[in-house]
Amino acid sequence: MKLKRSFYTREILTVSRELIGKNLVHRTAEGITKGRIVEVEAYVGAVDKASHAYGNKRTGRTAIQYSVGGFAYVYLIYGMYDCMNIVTGQEGLAEAILIRALEPVEGIELMRKRRHTTALKNLCSGPGKLCMAMGITRECYGLDLCGDELYLEEGSVPVKPDEISATKRINIDYAEEACDFPWRFILTGSPFLSVKG
Repeated sequence: MKLKRSFYTREILTVSRELIGKNLVHRTAEGITKGRIVEVEAYVGAVDKASHAYGNKRTGRTAIQYSVGGFAYVYLIYGMYDCMNIVTGQEGLAEAILIRALEPVEGIELMRKRRHTTALKNLCSGPGKLCMAMGITRECYGLDLCGDELYLEEGSVPVKPDEISATKRINIDYAEEACDFPWRFILTGSPFLSVKG
């Protein structure tokens, strides 16, 4: 069952935890790919020095973060990798959740073709890798996740609260005190994480 707008418009850390175990689905001309979310990171513009929107920086790139929850925020890092985020909360808040890793579920051969690898655990074990495997590019920026092209659905295997762990986020050493926010959520013990633990 596809997730409704009301799922995304709630408090960001609640949404982040509940994303674990949900499926991310992308329908393209090449075919359908689907992955189970096993790792995410929350970014809160108002208080988070690691957020692109910190200090209420409303730019062309961050504009979609200020919309109501349930839209895709896709941006380029290192000049070569796309990363997908899910906008959450109410209009004007600039909150987004980075999808860091997926467990491949459907369209695995297409993922392998796009990633030029057969290693299942390596297909979606990082934000850039999963975007490549899923065919998610900056052309997906602003897509409505309540639509039929790029969306989330309930997973087939429920995740219990004690199966989810919270840790510090990855690669944000520049963000001062925000480095220590425990806003990375993982499916504990999953072999598909970008970084263990």
